This record gives sequence, structure tokens and C-alpha cells, in this order.
Amino acid sequence: MSLMQMGLSEDKFLGGRLVLTQPLNGYRAGVDPVFLAASIQAHAGESVLDLGCGAGAAALCLGARVDGLRLVGVERQTEYAELARKNADDNMLDFEVFDGDVADLPSEVREDTFDHVIMNPPYYLRDRGSASPDTLREGALGEDVPLSVWIDQATKRVKPRGYITLIQKAERLPEVLAAMDDRLGSVLVKPLSPRIGRVTTLVIVQARKGGRGAFRLAAPLILHEGPQHVGDVEHYTPEVSAILREGSAFPLW
Repeated sequence: MSLMQMGLSEDKFLGGRLVLTQPLNGYRAGVDPVFLAASIQAHAGESVLDLGCGAGAAALCLGARVDGLRLVGVERQTEYAELARKNADDNMLDFEVFDGDVADLPSEVREDTFDHVIMNPPYYLRDRGSASPDTLREGALGEDVPLSVWIDQATKRVKPRGYITLIQKAERLPEVLAAMDDRLGSVLVKPLSPRIGRVTTLVIVQARKGGRGAFRLAAPLILHEGPQHVGDVEHYTPEVSAILREGSAFPLW
């Protein structure tokens, strides 16, 4: 399906600093890639690889916050790769996007290394739920390349002392940690909890290539104020509102 055949919308991120074209149907980036991007402590002159970049939300949010980065993405769904390139152009950000699968990276990416590798892998195992009939949505949310492959590929592509960072469902944290071998260390897990007293639903996990620091479990980021949802109002905490609306950084520790 070409972009001309897709129903598209323009969606504001970071309080309107970034505008992304996305399909009306299929996978649509929400707050998760924004949190991922905000957690990256990148500096001008560094390089960032976004595996499974989709329409570019995470990489472009990071590029909008930190000037002077070299941004590279890999996306297997052609329609999303095209959208990522369009979104980079529309927002005047440099972002080189390659068509390719995480399990078989393009040669240009295999021959390169990066200061940071970021990823928002599919959340759902298809032996535990039903596939979406929308092929674009299913391609983004339903896992057919194991998490262990994502993490292995990221580890190969990150520079010594560089960082890999991913966001994933909390229930899959044991798989993430099991996939991190002795090439990685200084592992940090940051829970994202909907409200105080609620079960953590998402985690951001970061590890350093060649790191030797102890495992750290950070205090959770609380997303919403109050004990429960009341009315059609977001009720984000001030810290979360600053991340989502102002493009603030999100220190993991």
C-alpha cells in the first residue's frame, strides 16, 4: 500500500514542536516512544540507531530535543519507513531510514556502530493473544522476531561503553533480562506505573556495553495523578506533562 492509498493524520508531539504523519488505521505512536526518547542522555556529535523505528516517533522526538545527533533507523514495513522519511523532512531533522528487518539488518547498518541503540519492540506474543486483522498494526505490535534477537542485534551495533535502551511490557521483563549476556552490564530498570499503588505496566530497560555496575531498580515514574481516572481528562503528573508537552529529558535514575 502506498502513502497515497493510506488514510493519514497529522499528530502533534512535544507540545507541537514535532508533527508526525501517521496512518489513521494500523499502529499509531502514542506516549511510549516519547518516554523512550526522553530517557536517552545523548549529546551533540553522538549517533543513535532506532531499531524498528516505525514512523520515526522515538528518533525524531530525541532529535527535536538534542541538536547535532546522527539519527539512523531500520524499519521492515515499507509504508512506515516512507512515513519516517517524510516526517524527518517535514520536521527538518536529519534521519537516515533503511528498509530492513531487525533479524537481517541492512549491510550499511551491520557495518556501522552507534553510541546509542534504542528500540520499542512488539509487546505481544502471539501464543498469548489474537493477531490484529490490520497487517500494519500487527506488524508493529505482534512479535515474530524474538526479543533475544532484538537485544543481540542491538548489542552488536552499539559501541563499547555505549547504551542500549528499550521500552517493553513489564510482564516481559524476565525475557529482556535473560537475553542480556555478559557483553552488557550496568543494567537499569525504570518502572512506569499508571498511578500510585497501581501495578507497573511498562518498563524502560537500559544497559551499557562493557558496563560493570550493579543492577539497579529505579523508583517508578508515576504517570497520572489521583487514585483513579475521572472524566475525559489526562491528569498527568507534572513530571510526565513536562516530558510529553515540553520535551523535557527523563533521567532514569
